[in-house]
Amino acid sequence: MEGCAHPCHLAFTDKGFRMSEIVYFPIGIIRSPFKRVEGTPIQPLGARGVRGRIELREEFLAGLKDLDGFSHIILIYNFSLSQGYALEVTPFLDDQPRGVFATRAPKRPNPVGISVVKLIGIEGIFLHIEDVDIVDGTPLLDIKPYVPQFDSRETEVIGWLSSRVETAERSKADERFK
Repeated sequence: MEGCAHPCHLAFTDKGFRMSEIVYFPIGIIRSPFKRVEGTPIQPLGARGVRGRIELREEFLAGLKDLDGFSHIILIYNFSLSQGYALEVTPFLDDQPRGVFATRAPKRPNPVGISVVKLIGIEGIFLHIEDVDIVDGTPLLDIKPYVPQFDSRETEVIGWLSSRVETAERSKADERFK
């Protein structure tokens, strides 16, 4: 595919598309005090004040230009400790199986996670961050600036989480997604 810097293979047919492969590579690594999945906060809300840092690969340093003008950033990362996937999972905030796409569980067909964290500062290839709910050593795929006018929406319903969202701040990961 022209313009694709990485192996991207899409074949479009009259019935839609067939994807043979998409390959991403880490642009850096996320460092945090959480050495194991168990005990890690399940959302940034439960990790208020927890500091960490990103170690960006040197070749991407120029991409940080102007990022210091944002107080928060969106981290897109690989759930590298997740093995396989399940289309129904019992999420951390529930005791009932749910469709994986109605959860934020790590055991996904594409184990991609997102977190909004506070950007404390940038020193060369190191980004100092806060509110980190990510296991130490997690591969970072991308960084985007968080812009409330773009990224925050008024919601009417939040599905099965409506009666459980209040417990997210106190909830920690356990061994259920090993």
